[in-house]
Amino acid sequence: MEFSDLHGRVAAITGGARGLGYSIAEALAAQGCAVALLDVLPDVVESAHRLAEQFNVPTYSAITDVTEPDSLAQAFTGAEKALGTPQALVTAAGITIWNDSVNVSVAEWRKVLAVNLDGTFFAAQAFAKALLAAKLPGSAIFISSMSGSIVNVPQHQASYNSSKAAVTQLAKSLAVEWAPSGIRVNAVAPGYFLSDMTRQFTEKNAELAADWVARTPAGRMGQPQDLHGIVAFLASDASSYITAQNIVIDGGYTAI
Repeated sequence: MEFSDLHGRVAAITGGARGLGYSIAEALAAQGCAVALLDVLPDVVESAHRLAEQFNVPTYSAITDVTEPDSLAQAFTGAEKALGTPQALVTAAGITIWNDSVNVSVAEWRKVLAVNLDGTFFAAQAFAKALLAAKLPGSAIFISSMSGSIVNVPQHQASYNSSKAAVTQLAKSLAVEWAPSGIRVNAVAPGYFLSDMTRQFTEKNAELAADWVARTPAGRMGQPQDLHGIVAFLASDASSYITAQNIVIDGGYTAI
């Protein structure tokens, strides 16, 4: 799939140093987008260089803490100076903590909500401010989770589930608020994907991974490339009438 309108457009991706975030950056770079990678990991600098070399597109990197609005504001200012105003945003920064809820500490709870929910909002806020100032339309794509609408088993992750449910509602709320300005907001909700975040568990817990697959009608876990098409579509003008949606990509998991 090629979306010609994406060629030369600027995309910003939080959590872009590795995993699903970097894979999505590859998908947008393949469409000809200039890409700004924002991540708390220092690896983001090398990731941006690698992306530029692989796809021959301009890139920018910033070590960014998505829980800090000032950090995001600086990153977006830098991206705009280097590449132009981002018209596509993907919020892929996220964490999970597995723990019995009676044992979850205040710090654990707040950390998950801060990265997953606060980080998504602050990134979207910085993105929209730049678009409004430039009087440009744009498309924000939040990486939510099927865990925002179902409760995963057997793991206990109430903070993660709650944060992703909130991200889905945030997408709808901002979509309605910003529609008159031409800014669309949608959420993409992956099921069990072999991202860096899940692979560390599946490699140590083969029985758990097998259970996840057994519960998935498609008979496998998702690959990062399974998100490429939907993200490129939502970033492009081909989806100009699609906003306030939560699109679940889970191999049928939530259907049964």
